[in-house]
Amino acid sequence: MRENRVRRLWAEGRGAVTAWVTIANSYNAELYAAEDFDAVTVDVQHGMISFQQAIEMLQAVSTRSPAPFARAPWNDPAAIMKLLDGGAYGIVCPMINSAEECLRFVGACRYAPAGYRSFGPARGVLHGGPDYFEHANSTIVTLAMIETRKAVDNLAEIVAVPGLDGVYIGPNDLAISLGYKPSGEPVEREVIEATDAIFRLAKGKGVKVGIHCPSGESARRRLDQGYDFVAISNDARLLSAAARRELAAVRKP
Repeated sequence: MRENRVRRLWAEGRGAVTAWVTIANSYNAELYAAEDFDAVTVDVQHGMISFQQAIEMLQAVSTRSPAPFARAPWNDPAAIMKLLDGGAYGIVCPMINSAEECLRFVGACRYAPAGYRSFGPARGVLHGGPDYFEHANSTIVTLAMIETRKAVDNLAEIVAVPGLDGVYIGPNDLAISLGYKPSGEPVEREVIEATDAIFRLAKGKGVKVGIHCPSGESARRRLDQGYDFVAISNDARLLSAAARRELAAVRKP
C-alpha cells in the first residue's frame, strides 16, 4: 500500500506539517501538494467545499507526495466513510467531547474487528493500491479535535480509545468554549493552560498531538515544543494576507 507520509515521519520521531485548504478548487489543492508539505488537509467542515469538490481536490493531492487528509464536516460515520473511500489517508474529526463520541469516530475509520467501517474503498484503492484492505487500518490516521471545555474534562477517557492516533487542538473554539473571543494563537491564561494540559496528558498516554497555527513561526514553535502535527493557517487567509501585503506595497506613500 502507498505510504502515509505522516505516519513515516512519526515513526522517525518527527512532526508533520500540513497545508489546510478551504477554497474549492483542484488546482488550488495541487499547488499546495507541489510544495514540501507532509500532508494537505481538505477542510470539508469550514471550507467552501462539497463532497464532489473534495474528491477532485484529493485526486489533485494524490499526484504528489503529501498525504491526502480531510477534516470531516462532523462526527458522521457516513461522511467520514465517504471521505475515506474517496482516498483520504487521515481524518480530522471536529468536536469530539467524550469517549463515546471518539469511539464512534474511530470505528468509522477502521474495518472490523477494529471498527465498523463498511467496505467499498473505491478511490481508496486507486490511491492506496490493490492491498488497501490489508493495510488500511494501520495506514489511516485518526485525529480527534479537542476544542471544548467538556472535551478537556473528558480527555483522559478520550485518549484511551483504542485506535485513536492523536488529538488535534482547535484554538478558536477552545477559547470560545472557555468564555473568550476566538484566537488562532492562545492568548488568555486559561486557554494557554488548557492547551498545555491537553498536550501533556495526551503525550503522556502516547497519543500524538496536533494544533492549528496562525503562521509558520507559530507552527515552528509548536514543533519545537514536541507537537506532532501542525497546520499553517489556511489557503484563504494566506491568499488574503499576500494580497494585502502586495497592495500595501503599491499604495504606500
